[in-house]
Amino acid sequence: MNPSKNDALVTLRAPDGAQATVSLHGGQLLSWIPAGGEEQLYASPLSVPAAGSALRGGVPVIFPQFALQGPYPRHGIARTRTWSLVQREQGVQGDALAVLRLEDDADTLRLWPHAFALELTVRIAGSRLEMELAVENRGEARFSFQAALHSYWRVQDLGRVQIEGLQDRRYCESDTGLEGVQHSHRLELLPGKAIDRIVYGPASTLRLVELGEATTRRLLIESEGFDDVVVWNPGADHGLPDLPAADWQHFVCVEAAQIEHPPVLEPGDEWVARQALTAR
Repeated sequence: MNPSKNDALVTLRAPDGAQATVSLHGGQLLSWIPAGGEEQLYASPLSVPAAGSALRGGVPVIFPQFALQGPYPRHGIARTRTWSLVQREQGVQGDALAVLRLEDDADTLRLWPHAFALELTVRIAGSRLEMELAVENRGEARFSFQAALHSYWRVQDLGRVQIEGLQDRRYCESDTGLEGVQHSHRLELLPGKAIDRIVYGPASTLRLVELGEATTRRLLIESEGFDDVVVWNPGADHGLPDLPAADWQHFVCVEAAQIEHPPVLEPGDEWVARQALTAR
């Protein structure tokens, strides 16, 4: 990913060496390197910030609509707009954090006719990343919404990846509408095959496991307030113009999401959900 010089980036560094980079374009976490570790997020080198377009990679914020499940722009309006940095702290409690905010304006009201505010908090320390998404109804009428943290996790070889913790949960394949239940403890991804699966029902802990020849990488994913999980990879025949042809092999999206049961906010109310990642 090649942000322009004019594109605002927020860099965080904790006292122990953990690092993160957040773009104000989309309010999007682009990079997370745990202390003493390696990059955990994938960002496409072909994706360039531009007004009205989304960045491919990192952790886009999906709001107020998931995919095309409604009349509004795909994945909503938050990931294509400029957010504001309202707080940044480094080293106060041995960590580093940033708080970004997005509020409605004339342009958003034309697309989605509700007054709202989003706040995204990113906190890093050691081998841990914490993200919190808050949604506030600033208007005079209730509204409902969907939301997700569309996380692109970097892997060396998708064929060696397993996702643990989804067993006994219902799912729907978004591309075909096929429904089923995940019976196995491990979801193994098929090399070259696209997957676009919404898994319903809360699971507080997942594990992304990549089996290496010498070592096994594990990413612990814990969530609170998000009821659903999305697993996505476009496969070998993706044809996406902002993704190198072979890079489908080097990431998988495991997204904390709220899709099946959209929250309903009365005027003045707030909804908050969180995810925490631990690299092992």
